[in-house]
Formats: sequence, structure tokens, C-alpha cells
Amino acid sequence: MASESAQAQTQASQPSEKTNFAATASAPGENFEPRQTTTTEDMTPDPSKSLPLSPARQALLDDILALYGCEPTVERVKRYTPDCVYDDQFVYANDRYKMAGQWFALPKLFSLSRNEGYEVVRNEADLIMFKNAQTWTFRLLGKTTTINALVSLSLDPATVDSDFIRVKYHKDQANDKDYSHEGLGFSFKKWQADQVAKHMDAPEVEEFVKDKGAGKEAVRKYGTGKEEGEAPVLDV
Repeated sequence: MASESAQAQTQASQPSEKTNFAATASAPGENFEPRQTTTTEDMTPDPSKSLPLSPARQALLDDILALYGCEPTVERVKRYTPDCVYDDQFVYANDRYKMAGQWFALPKLFSLSRNEGYEVVRNEADLIMFKNAQTWTFRLLGKTTTINALVSLSLDPATVDSDFIRVKYHKDQANDKDYSHEGLGFSFKKWQADQVAKHMDAPEVEEFVKDKGAGKEAVRKYGTGKEEGEAPVLDV
């Protein structure tokens, strides 16, 4: 009975065969952008409904959550490919050097970051998507806020079947709309990411300075973050 139960659990944790990206591993991160609008702004996770993951995928998710928790390490940042993209409401970082600057800057901005729960809602061949609740306490202000977001991790084709899976594109959406990648707000997001790594006095960030030369493509612009901006409706 025990072996049957273990076998059933292993089968349940296997990703679906659905693929979302046609690009090969050599293509820069911009080719792996997941786009979606959602049927609700409420991204509150229900951990009891979370889809199970294989040990390798769970290890990836654990490392990502540790990064959100202001616990960056060089090894955890290596979860991203050199040509990765990170895209949220405040940041657009289009290589691993800029990404490292963001993760290692977080402990300087926040005295505490606590995960309140997560719910994996999609576990597919090349994508893990989860709702995430994170409580942040600002270091200087002492103010605390909880943000619920939908996080999409597009997986590197070269490592997706390995024990150390890496991420090509990391998107964090705090509401039902996607990002247009246009306007003053986006310009600031990109400028901020470009500047932080350059001004970080941290040897851990310098570990990734060579990634400044990683392959990049022009930012995809969509005009809007709504469905007509190549962001189909997704029921999460």
C-alpha cells in the first residue's frame, strides 16, 4: 500500500505535457514571456489547493521563495539563466546581473519579508505558475504591507528535466492586468533595474557581472496590459 501511495503521489506531481513556448534554450529570455489577464484581481492563495510538484520543481520553488524572503545567495540567483528577464510592477531587469542587483538589494530595503502561503495553479512542461502572499516590512519606515501576486516562471528548456532547473522569464503580477511595457512607468522600471546593480557594493552581485553581455532582444511592447495586448484571459 505504501509503495502504491508513493507511486500515486509521484504521478500527481508530474507536470502536464502542455508547452507554452516554441523557443529553444539558446533564445534570450524575452522569447519566454508568459502573458495573461485574469478573471479576478484577487490573487490570495489557497495552499490546500496547491498542485504538487516533483522534488526538482519544488526545490526551484523553494529557492524562489527564499529570494522573496530576503535570503539571497549566489547559488539561488543561479536559478536564472544569464539572459533571463524579471518583470514586475516595479522592475524590468533583462539579464542576471541586473536580477542579482535586485535580489541582493531587497534586505537593504526591507527588515522582514515573510511568506504567508502559496498555491501552485499551473504545473506544465515549461511553466510553473503560483499565487503568492508576501508580507514586507520597510526597513526605515517600519510600515508593513502584504502583497498577493500571480507569479509565472518560464523554465529553461536546457535544464527543465534536470535536478537544477533554471528560469528564463520571471513575471510577478499584482492584479488582473499584464504589463504593456510602454509609457513613463515602464521607463522608470527599466531605468531602476539598470541602475541598482551598478551601484551595489556587493561581491555577490559582482559574481554575475559577466552576464551583462548575455543575449538580449528588444523589449516587446503591447500597447496595453489588457486582453487585446496579446494577454489572453486566464481563469486562476
